[in-house]
Amino acid sequence: MQPTEMSTERRSPASSWWREAVLYECHLPSFRDGNGDGIGDLEGLTSSLDYLKHTLGVDAIWCGPFFRSPLLDQGFDVSDYCDVEPVFGSLAIFDRLIKHAHERGLKIIVDYIPNHTSNEHPWFRESRSSLTNDKRDWYVWRDPRADGSPPNNWTSETGGSVWEWDETTGQYYLHSHLVQQPDLNWRNPQVRAALFDVLRFWLDRGADGFRIDVAHMLMKDPELRDNPLAEGGNDNPFDLQHPDFGTQLHVHDRRHPDTHATLAEIRGVVDAYPDRVTIAEIEAMSWQDWALYFGSDHDGIHLPFAFRLLETVWTAADLRRELSALYAALPPGAWPVLALGNHDRTRLVTRLGPEQAKVAAVLLLTLQGTPCLLYGDELGLADQSVPRERQRDYFGLAEGGVSRDPTRTPMPWNDGVNFGFSTAPEDELWLPLSRVGATVNVVAQQQRPTSHLALYQRLIRMRVASPALHQGTIDLLDPGGSDGDGSVLAYVRRCERDVKAVALNLTGEPTTVVLPSAGTVVVSTSAAIEGQRTGSHTRLEPHQAIVVDLPQKDEWP
Repeated sequence: MQPTEMSTERRSPASSWWREAVLYECHLPSFRDGNGDGIGDLEGLTSSLDYLKHTLGVDAIWCGPFFRSPLLDQGFDVSDYCDVEPVFGSLAIFDRLIKHAHERGLKIIVDYIPNHTSNEHPWFRESRSSLTNDKRDWYVWRDPRADGSPPNNWTSETGGSVWEWDETTGQYYLHSHLVQQPDLNWRNPQVRAALFDVLRFWLDRGADGFRIDVAHMLMKDPELRDNPLAEGGNDNPFDLQHPDFGTQLHVHDRRHPDTHATLAEIRGVVDAYPDRVTIAEIEAMSWQDWALYFGSDHDGIHLPFAFRLLETVWTAADLRRELSALYAALPPGAWPVLALGNHDRTRLVTRLGPEQAKVAAVLLLTLQGTPCLLYGDELGLADQSVPRERQRDYFGLAEGGVSRDPTRTPMPWNDGVNFGFSTAPEDELWLPLSRVGATVNVVAQQQRPTSHLALYQRLIRMRVASPALHQGTIDLLDPGGSDGDGSVLAYVRRCERDVKAVALNLTGEPTTVVLPSAGTVVVSTSAAIEGQRTGSHTRLEPHQAIVVDLPQKDEWP
């Protein structure tokens, strides 16, 4: 099997820690409770740093929102950007987290939520107090149409209109998400200045960068034109959104061309601090549009999430097509951040099954790009239904809404009380515990060489030790293999003398893959074959993925 014509020979002119890092998404209220109140917090995260660094081996932690908040959207509804919500800790505890993380060589990525605030934020309380308040234009207010209806037809991700009527001032305000999350007006220079000061506040405290929430939504159509209706529907089967959202094509309520200049300004603030990174949450889009988020001269986002890959059908042909297009669209010198799990999406094990979830782990940790793991995916944690009376996600509590709580249940640490998540009574926990936490937990999986955790450990150790995997080029191999049945995705990673071939069987049937050369299996979903020699024609068992150490290209047959 020979490499195709698609090859990523481009390399960055400068080395940055985030290019070689493995990122870990910690959804804070569900990760670990440090003070016994049933809610995960900064203290619990601090106590878990040795696990993250030394047991698992990640390099940076994306810490979910911990700001002052009424917690209707699990912290994404901010009432004070520059203080810590007491259930999550305090500024002193955050400072201690930074200190202990940096002592271990771990980076801390802070969530940055610039599109909207809570309706309890002092800015919004002032804004809605009168038509002439100094902060009136800090949010998006509009008069009704002549018939009294909302200013346009935009639909919210939580269902219904994005416009909420305010009796006090006789206008509508814009909320792209919950009614309690009014959108800020980023066309107001004062808003921009205030949000830039938020960045500086956390950078001054030692934050190593930011994950920017819904970065593609900061700038809307200034004329607020109606979105066109989606004939036949525009539902996203991979996302957890209200059905109303799929009734239109969302072309005017997000992704206005001005967005890129705004993100470049954010990047400029962060670049004033050495060695910091910006990571952007942007919705799945064409790879050409995605590439624009790097900026016209690398002045945009360092790492815009490539969510189109997360929304790719799990077949060799579909994955190969999307990866080929991703790397073809990648600007010279740019570097992607890749995820296959996320706090807003169905978990890997639920979506793919436990066997293919292991194959997905091999894919994520061997592709060219910075991998980001969702907490619990390293254990094979699955979604779990949450009774309505225990739900925390107000997106799901809206009529017809879809809850994201099943993806966000507590991290199981051991087989003790509440599986080590918290010492609080079970009915006081943030969300219900996993039903299989007695076996799907950190301690239990450390004792099983065939566990998900053991596989992630081997993959991360290999990635750290292999220049080919953490900084090398990628060549997608022809989709021959398995006698041409298309069940295998295979590629070669290369950096100088280090060459690795990766082959993934995405089916439940045995197959054969043709590699460029014989080599030695260094990691496999079937750990028993690691260290064995394999020929260029290699048999793959059902649901098997392998990483093979190859000789130099000039030694290939």
